[in-house]
Amino acid sequence: MELAYYSDYALRLVNTEEPARGKDTLTSVDAVRDLFGANQSAARRATEADVTRFRSVRARLRAVFEAADAGDETLGVDLLNSLLLEFPVSPQISGHDHRDDDGRPLWHMHLADHPSNPTAGYAAIAAMGLAFHLTEYGVDRLGLCEAPPCRNAYLDTSTNRSRRYCSDRCATRANVAAYRARKRLEAERAVNTGRAADSAQPSTASGER
Repeated sequence: MELAYYSDYALRLVNTEEPARGKDTLTSVDAVRDLFGANQSAARRATEADVTRFRSVRARLRAVFEAADAGDETLGVDLLNSLLLEFPVSPQISGHDHRDDDGRPLWHMHLADHPSNPTAGYAAIAAMGLAFHLTEYGVDRLGLCEAPPCRNAYLDTSTNRSRRYCSDRCATRANVAAYRARKRLEAERAVNTGRAADSAQPSTASGER
């Protein structure tokens, strides 16, 4: 199963909104269609109604990441299970015309997309992909970026479970901010130490004659 590919559906949708920055790119049918990527057959069926539907699914998927990020594994799983029940998938074996060196099809599991509307299809794939990732790697591998005010969702696939940021850009920004904060603290401590040393010097002026 193409776990990374299907779980990316959830990330793409959740990260169309940055609540802390007041940004939302999911505002049109074109924005909905862009989410499907290469799956143009489903994208072509999108209508204005799907914009509202997608936003609703986005809020529910973000809630899964928020629960996981807060350490509430049971809540995160319950929220994801509710999506899986509402938006079931149709697994199929597919070769996608790919062949190995001997000309045999490279068979793999594929999540078929033929629901009543594009939102249902996208939600089914996103939820199932996220479920596969969660059960394969653990709930604690679902996180929200720690570089304020970003809070974009990410999936941690690092070997030591160390990921805390959604991108290298946010990681760099956070590291620079932490470095500057340390330097300010060191400067403040140096000033305070100097003042303390000055106040501790004995006065000789009163003893001079």
